Amino acid sequence: MITFTVEGRDGIQFPVEIPEGISLSLMEVLKGSDYPILATCGGMALCATCRVQVLKGLEQLPSPGDDELDILDTLPFVDESSRLSCQLRINESLEGCLFRIPQED
Repeated sequence: MITFTVEGRDGIQFPVEIPEGISLSLMEVLKGSDYPILATCGGMALCATCRVQVLKGLEQLPSPGDDELDILDTLPFVDESSRLSCQLRINESLEGCLFRIPQED
């Protein structure tokens, strides 16, 4: 089981448990759990409406790819903790992470 925590826009934190071997992105899990992630482009790293902040565990995540970095560079309110949830696959690297769904910019 892979366990991580999501903090909603209201500041309330919820633990999430996903069985290992599930081939989903963090965005798909958030949308499926009714978190307020728009994901307008459907996970193509084109819109940044699935942006999350990594409050804990950033160092254990894979580095962002060029497409993700290109989109994040266009946003006014991002920092090194900002990631696109569509680009984070559910695997052991998410274990123990804390993700915040930021306020809409």
